[in-house]
Amino acid sequence: MPDNTAVWLLPKGAGFEIGPAPYTPPGGNEIVVRNHAIAINPVDWLAPAFAGFVFPWVRPPFIMGSDVAGEVVEIGDGVTRFKVGDRVLGHAVGGDKGRNRSAEGAFQQYTVLLDFMATPIPEAMAYESAAVLPLGLSTAACGLFEKDFLALQYPSATPEPTGKALLIWGGSTSVGSNAIQLATAAGYEVFTTASPKNFEYVKGLGAVSAFDYASPTVVKDIIAALEGRTLAGALSIGLGSAEFCLDVVHACPGNKFVALASTSVAFGDVPPGPLKPSFLIPLLARFMIANTSLALIARLRGIRTHFIFGSSLIHNEVGPMIYDDFLPSALAQGRYVAPRRGGDEERRARSPRRGGRRTGRDFHRSGPAEARRLGAQGGGDPLRAPREAQLTRMSFWTDVVPAAFQAVSAAVWRSTQESTTPVR
Repeated sequence: MPDNTAVWLLPKGAGFEIGPAPYTPPGGNEIVVRNHAIAINPVDWLAPAFAGFVFPWVRPPFIMGSDVAGEVVEIGDGVTRFKVGDRVLGHAVGGDKGRNRSAEGAFQQYTVLLDFMATPIPEAMAYESAAVLPLGLSTAACGLFEKDFLALQYPSATPEPTGKALLIWGGSTSVGSNAIQLATAAGYEVFTTASPKNFEYVKGLGAVSAFDYASPTVVKDIIAALEGRTLAGALSIGLGSAEFCLDVVHACPGNKFVALASTSVAFGDVPPGPLKPSFLIPLLARFMIANTSLALIARLRGIRTHFIFGSSLIHNEVGPMIYDDFLPSALAQGRYVAPRRGGDEERRARSPRRGGRRTGRDFHRSGPAEARRLGAQGGGDPLRAPREAQLTRMSFWTDVVPAAFQAVSAAVWRSTQESTTPVR
């Protein structure tokens, strides 16, 4: 069997370490891919600190990662779509609760993939471009098409116009770029937000209108543009976007639903290593306060919200619909493209390498916007938490309690002061 090397998530918040890993042959309806490129997502570099909260079923040492592109080296029983030597991209779902095994993690040279979560890629498509697609694509697809979310009609090569509009907040992000293309291919008019420098980009993906998310009148402008249209709902991407989406959905006729692709608080100041109670308790308090405020606003306005878990499509028909039915021909015919670098939340792909050790701080430094090369690194102790992270720690009584009171009060005030009459 081939030698395999992986990036291991270590126990007790100790970060990551590169080392040998077993090669796992495919089971039924599985393939093994030799990875040529992988992508790193925000949830990956937060794993040392928050794996116990986001993935409580995971027991380190464990191989994380979702996005792969490479070459098929072995196929299991029942696989008819692929053969050895095929170039593919795939969503590795080892971190999903229903799978929960390191063999299916992306951060290694050989990854086991479910055959219905992989797609052949054209010869002209670089592995680095293909690797940025899977998790962003899956997250967008879950929010748009799953029955517990927006439940839109499925995309096709010849979509029938639905006569409905869809709001995508954060159109130039990885998830947003995928969502615009999917919704357009499903027959919806997409209204989105981005920075002005990315207006032409999101319109090129299919959006009919783009709005500056930083504009003080952005919500008012979107509501005015949607006048006379029926809204199919909203997809919220990016910190603080959910409340803006609630404002728009509340004012417009149509589906009162906001699919949430982002958390309600920022995690960019998380220090490496095991989290101390002095940092963790205020952070979790902020998280609960923000979610409670959002839930209260939504409930008082009669709007449903639901947070997306990007691998849930493996448990329903949406996964095969995307990776088996829609994406292969869409990529081959140039109807679907990978998110470009330089969006409002950039994500890059790098080729995996052997050897070395990376600490939690190394991955933290790369941040949500960049995937670092997994090159040979020397050993060493984890670096101390940055000073800016230390300065963000809050006192429970002087910061958390007043913030809770302010958030709940603001939610009640907004819901009682604003008109409940939809804009027609």
